[in-house]
Amino acid sequence: MSEPVRLRDVVEADLEAFLEHEHDPEAARRSKFPPRERERFMRHWETQILDDPTVFVQAVMVGDELAGNVVAWWEHDRRFIGYVLGRAFWGRGIGTGALGLFLAAEKTRPLYADPFGGNTASVRLLERHGFRREGVVRHGDDEHIMLVLREAP
Repeated sequence: MSEPVRLRDVVEADLEAFLEHEHDPEAARRSKFPPRERERFMRHWETQILDDPTVFVQAVMVGDELAGNVVAWWEHDRRFIGYVLGRAFWGRGIGTGALGLFLAAEKTRPLYADPFGGNTASVRLLERHGFRREGVVRHGDDEHIMLVLREAP
């Protein structure tokens, strides 16, 4: 990684890049998350992420380039974390840097993540940051690993 990773607040102009990241065929395959059509994607981000004060979301920046996002949200009584990086930023340590910065700012513990079991890079990234396996969950036909961060890393 040549330039440092930093986080900043998400602005509406970022959403077009986030939509492209979600529609990357390899990202969809690895996450087992089906890409949403543009209008549904934008409505979700505007109403359920940006307008929800309980959601903490940050844009991932590498120099002046928008690399992706990291987000934490409540699902019933559990706080979950998720992230998406554009493919050009994979395998360069950017996810490691971004997740470390995000976890320093997001203080809620326990914190949950449930990546697709076949996405070994994502599972390893979370485990490097102190998440531990606590089971398996199914989303449709797909098996996901339930990971939990109980204490600050």
